[in-house]
Amino acid sequence: MKKILIGAILLFASVITNAQITKAELTATGLTCSMCSKATYKQLAALPEVEKVETDLNKTAFILHFKNGSTVNPGNLKKAVEDAGFAVGELVVVFNFSNQKAEDNSSFTQDNITYTFMETKAGVLAGEVKVQILDKGFIVEKEYKKLSKLVKKYPGYAAATNNFYHIKTL
Repeated sequence: MKKILIGAILLFASVITNAQITKAELTATGLTCSMCSKATYKQLAALPEVEKVETDLNKTAFILHFKNGSTVNPGNLKKAVEDAGFAVGELVVVFNFSNQKAEDNSSFTQDNITYTFMETKAGVLAGEVKVQILDKGFIVEKEYKKLSKLVKKYPGYAAATNNFYHIKTL
């Protein structure tokens, strides 16, 4: 019942926006060799929304460029990395916003995916803005445990539901 109530609150509090994810930088954990990177690269490049994948082997990061107008779900990126046998250590996405109001604990919906701002200063976002996905599986476990202590301030954070993500502007 509590999850339904939280979901309903988020749904009604969210605003449908005109924003698109244009690029992402994904850091994978557990990569130990070039074959590990290659397996992850292949999984990410096979996603239909991905136009191009660049690698930064020094940071075990993959820079993903998305096709114009494509729907990007962070969960699909996470699944691709996990299917290669690894985990996401950090996911930073670049949204192209068109005057999006941002304030702590406010939400917006894009492509049937709801994003809630955490630890964000109030303002209006326009143009390309980097945001970090803060949910479990998108950050290292140590960081997730630290953020989990904020459950009272962000009641939906620990729920870990599909198509609901918590973000922080960078």
